[in-house]
Amino acid sequence: MKSSCGTRFTFLALYLFAVQCVYAGSFHKDVNIHWGDGRGKIHDNEGKLLSLSLDKSSGSGFQSNQEFLYGKAEVQMKLVPGNSAGTVTTFYLKSHGTTWDEVDFEFLGNITGHPYTLHTNVYTKGLGDKEQQFHLWFDPTAGFHTYCITWNPERIIFTVDGIPIREFKNSESIGIHFPKSQPMRVYASLWEAEHWATRGGLEKTDWSKAPFTAYYRNYNVEGCVWANGKSSCPKKSHWFTKKLGKGGMNKVKWAQRKYMVYNYCTDKKRFPQGVPAVCT
Repeated sequence: MKSSCGTRFTFLALYLFAVQCVYAGSFHKDVNIHWGDGRGKIHDNEGKLLSLSLDKSSGSGFQSNQEFLYGKAEVQMKLVPGNSAGTVTTFYLKSHGTTWDEVDFEFLGNITGHPYTLHTNVYTKGLGDKEQQFHLWFDPTAGFHTYCITWNPERIIFTVDGIPIREFKNSESIGIHFPKSQPMRVYASLWEAEHWATRGGLEKTDWSKAPFTAYYRNYNVEGCVWANGKSSCPKKSHWFTKKLGKGGMNKVKWAQRKYMVYNYCTDKKRFPQGVPAVCT
């Protein structure tokens, strides 16, 4: 294991400049555990802690009670420990219909001792294929960490513990679709995908370790609530105009240089005619 003063200093600096999140939500009032037959549970009266479980019969999940057209959604998560191969733990935004929009955080489990893969993707009009994947700089099963999606008219920003790891910009000017007209709910789930989730399906789920359980806490969403065919935005919302300055882009470059393990923009086998226009 390599370590250096420079690496530790960079890591500390990123944390010192990280955006601090303010939590005000409640799982009791803000979400509905909409599937899992009791495998999703809220653990406290204030609605700050929720768990999702997966066994051989079923996974579980929740969805926000409200829909949003733009917003900032964040939660703290503690992932399934040990042998989590074949499991997928998620936190994402999604609209309805066959030409849906979607913004994903998906955590692909692995065998004991191997890292989780954080899978990010953006769907527009039902089409995804914009994947970037990371191995994190910490063990996401050992404690809670904050994952945040900021979605505004100009960009989507993915952050981990306040550190931006990816920015997907609105590139409609060059013919790239951007999520802007379909309201989305916030979702989370824990489900089984052993046919593809771990090393392309090579590692199968060990059901003797079930039930698998992941924890969510301090859920909070600030957004333009969609109702009666229109949205209502909070006044003076910082996230609505948020963009990454030089410091933010340096953090993205740091995360992608050190921890990215897949980038659709550099996959020449998948795109032999050239990378998608949105990457240029």
